[in-house]
Amino acid sequence: MWQERIITDPAIMVGKPIVAGTRITVMFILDVLAQGWSVDEILRNYPNLAADDVRACLAYASDVLSAEKVYS
Repeated sequence: MWQERIITDPAIMVGKPIVAGTRITVMFILDVLAQGWSVDEILRNYPNLAADDVRACLAYASDVLSAEKVYS
């Protein structure tokens, strides 16, 4: 579950969701994936991350978007 890997702390990265134990934001991981980076490339460039951290970022984004309300 992403809740074990993604945290928010107002003292770290102004409270943006980050991978626990790092200063790497969920938004950064999503951005590099959107740019075409593979999970292997992310892990090679950020060896303190695990593949489960990247999956947790995706799961977090999915949960946030599924809770979003759209008004017409």
